[in-house]
Amino acid sequence: MKARLPQGVSRGQAGNMNQMLRQAQQMQDKITALQNDLEQREFSASVGGGVVELTINGKREVLKLNIKPEVVNPEETEMLQDLIMSAFNEAVHNLEEVSDREMSALTGGVSFPGLF
Repeated sequence: MKARLPQGVSRGQAGNMNQMLRQAQQMQDKITALQNDLEQREFSASVGGGVVELTINGKREVLKLNIKPEVVNPEETEMLQDLIMSAFNEAVHNLEEVSDREMSALTGGVSFPGLF
């Protein structure tokens, strides 16, 4: 029994469609592999002249937090909170920058909304 192609679709067009689907699947596999790789990496930031250092993973989970003793002042907790938030935000920015750059290199600059 022969497979039937939809009316108006030639065998050459069907072959091209199959090739495009294979390429799309390969691209999706590469994107998934890159996302998994990024989740395993660590991204760090240091703020306040090095008094607060923070490391996150690609899942945006805090892995390490180092605070120099000289910045710990019970009367200035707001400054310490600001430094910690700043370090976290900078580490996330580093993660996003690497992710965007590597995804762009992988996809040739084509954006896939919802994937990354």
